[in-house]
Amino acid sequence: MKFYNRDKELAYLRKIGEDAGHASRMTVIVGRRRIGKTKLLKEAYVKRVYLFVSRKNEALLCEEFVTIVQHELNVNIFGTFSRFHELFAYLMELSKTIPFTLVIDEFQEFLHINDTVYADMQNIWDSYKDAGKMNLVLSGSIYSLMKKIFEDRKEPLFGRANHKIHLKPFSVKTLEEIMQDNHPAYSNEDLLSFYILTGGVAKYVELFVDSQAFTRETQLDLIFDENSLFIDEGKNLLIEEFGKEYTTYFSILSLIASSKTSRSEMESILRKNIGGYLDRLENEYTIIKKVKPIFAKEGSRTLKYEIIDNFFHFWFRFIYKHRSAIEIENYAYVKSIVQRDFATYSGRFLEKYFIERLKASGAFSAIGTYWEKGNQNEIDIVAVNDDEKKMLIAEVKRNPDKIDLALLEKKAQKLIQKHQGYTVMYKGYSLEDMCKEKLL
Repeated sequence: MKFYNRDKELAYLRKIGEDAGHASRMTVIVGRRRIGKTKLLKEAYVKRVYLFVSRKNEALLCEEFVTIVQHELNVNIFGTFSRFHELFAYLMELSKTIPFTLVIDEFQEFLHINDTVYADMQNIWDSYKDAGKMNLVLSGSIYSLMKKIFEDRKEPLFGRANHKIHLKPFSVKTLEEIMQDNHPAYSNEDLLSFYILTGGVAKYVELFVDSQAFTRETQLDLIFDENSLFIDEGKNLLIEEFGKEYTTYFSILSLIASSKTSRSEMESILRKNIGGYLDRLENEYTIIKKVKPIFAKEGSRTLKYEIIDNFFHFWFRFIYKHRSAIEIENYAYVKSIVQRDFATYSGRFLEKYFIERLKASGAFSAIGTYWEKGNQNEIDIVAVNDDEKKMLIAEVKRNPDKIDLALLEKKAQKLIQKHQGYTVMYKGYSLEDMCKEKLL
């Protein structure tokens, strides 16, 4: 698959590389696994030393790294390094005379190898960075650990990074471009399932493209193939994040994916206080987020929880929830449930799709959803431009025949009363509107 999007990130990284030619720069890149960090870095820096931190003995890791350094920088290294900080000091010294980019991928893994590496690196970096010309890029996929390493004031590398990039999934515009390039005959239904099942995650997109899985049916065939990467994906990516309490976290995420989105609903089912778990899922792991009605007051308790990642939402809703069938490899059974429920399930993501499109337009100062106490008068999309005193109120339905703008106006009465003087536009969006160039 060709390299898509990321133009802004590429330009930013290349500018940092140029600046490092005058004095060393440290850049931190975070993003969930499969998001495309490694591919981005290889695209940004053709000439670079790329070191991947795997869990092995530190001396063996250094031996592997020395071989790579010698090959990439065309230098001879005499003697051996048994500790990474010794090799890092050598590389910082070398950067005084040979400017180069050093990429250390899965940087958080040093915690499992030798957690003193970070303190040693801090001392070396502080001593050499001004005289050296190293473009140091530290990449990691376990967000909670990377955040601890670089944002916890008690940690030695706190405040050392010059730049930070949080790599996000492909935009809906990019997903449309990929479908157009590879399967121009796609339907809006195909695009919606592509958006839901890949979530814009680069590795999943690549797997779909390589397998020519562009219709909803072929996409589900790929997901539920007996050799599919996707069956164990949620478990493989998140168990390490959550540690020994993963079962509670998985239960919470499964409930949210099944539309039990309030804390009280979840606690009544799990029969335990989950405040701490929700806080960590939101602030440490960044897997969920709070959703409040747009214009809700600070501290309002009217809120729901939402899984941010489309694929994780799908995995917990269908694969984890039906793990008994998955255990006996009855993938056809689970796939049939997805096919049965997909029309209803995909409606929420159609709303999310249009919200992303409207955000990308740059026409609004705030965008969200709206509901009143007891989930009354729910409105799918409310977008406002406070400067121009304009408001968009929209209903989203898969079927355009089910859109009722008269009812929408009625549900919005309280909202309008609080925004006297605003010009209000009522719109209905359906599957038919997904690829329209203009939504307003």
